[in-house]
Amino acid sequence: MKTIFAPWRMKFVSGKKEKGCVFCNRLRSKNDQKHRILYRGKNSFIILNIYPYSNGHMMVVPNTHESRIEKLPTATLCEMMELVKMAVRSLDKAYKPQGYNIGLNLGKSAGAGIARHLHIHIVPRWDGDTGFTCITSDLKIIPESLDNTYRSLKKHIKK
Repeated sequence: MKTIFAPWRMKFVSGKKEKGCVFCNRLRSKNDQKHRILYRGKNSFIILNIYPYSNGHMMVVPNTHESRIEKLPTATLCEMMELVKMAVRSLDKAYKPQGYNIGLNLGKSAGAGIARHLHIHIVPRWDGDTGFTCITSDLKIIPESLDNTYRSLKKHIKK
């Protein structure tokens, strides 16, 4: 049997939840590297997903704590889409994925893990990126640490 280490998932596995909104907490922090914020715009920011579906999985999050897309100002929505483009460009340069899943899960019933603060997922995909481990053991392997992913993407994000 092979052992796969993913120590950053212990917080998730243990069920310990931080107080308040994780996105608002990250936004208030000044330590972008620690919290893996790749870019801060005027109305929104780009952050790595700490429980990624694939290498480079990131999210675009509005600075406003809002769960309803129709309540966000047009300027925020426009900037969020510009940041999605920026994220895709950086992923193209750093990892050269063959496709993307990009989308929002609005509400708990739609699969939102953090339903009270909407966010757009950008998930890079490669041909064959779901192998036998996904099918036989419900296991996905992420071959790079979050710190290395942060460093790889940070140098490609436009300021």
